[in-house]
Amino acid sequence: MHLIPVPALSDNYIWLLHDEAGNTLIVDPGEAEPVIDYLTQHQLVAQSILLTHHHHDHVGGVKALRQKYPEITVFGPVETANKGADNIVAEGDSVPFGDREFRVIHTPGHTLGHISYFSNPYLFCGDTMFSGGCGRLFEGTPKQMYQSFQTINQLPDETLICCAHEYTLSNMTFAKAIWPENQKIADYYDEIKAMRAENQITLPTTLQHERQINVFLMSQLVELKNKLKVKYTNSQPEQIFAVLRAKKDHF
Repeated sequence: MHLIPVPALSDNYIWLLHDEAGNTLIVDPGEAEPVIDYLTQHQLVAQSILLTHHHHDHVGGVKALRQKYPEITVFGPVETANKGADNIVAEGDSVPFGDREFRVIHTPGHTLGHISYFSNPYLFCGDTMFSGGCGRLFEGTPKQMYQSFQTINQLPDETLICCAHEYTLSNMTFAKAIWPENQKIADYYDEIKAMRAENQITLPTTLQHERQINVFLMSQLVELKNKLKVKYTNSQPEQIFAVLRAKKDHF
């Protein structure tokens, strides 16, 4: 399998996954043109589209792709039924692709119906988990997003976090401000800053790495709780998560 991040819009990535025969899976096409250009240039066959949620920067290219490739199949949650999805999937369903299947995982928080797709090692998680951060809560609650993070955190170490935006530098800037003494966070911030200065793509990342540098995966740590100056001695991890998300919203 070959995994390709195709830059789109201002900071989106449309993920392509293709096999040796050129059959291609397209994830969250916010626009069609860069996808069509890449498929044409590399003589690939558009087979299926996976949608994680209904926002325009993830579905904006579906109509044009369906017109260009009439045989393509579009999978997505209920909230994408009016965005071009013709196969509605939910938690526990699976999506076939070649000799593998992608398991559908409900990951609410960013939107209520947000889903992710997992087939080891690939996790297409849309706007749920970013490298060093998490998605904004437009429809869901901090508790829902915390639970979505815990679900993802149960996946194998080698899981590739294929998220939909190039937000790593801003996320690591926030993480460093929250926890400046954390050497792994500081080192990764320096690495990402250098990469972005050269306009390099910072994704995908691995779940094992995220556990070391993503503060939203560290809500259970007493040291982080102290950094956030949370006063309640009985605070639960989801409450720490909520404090983090609120601070990121105003960072």
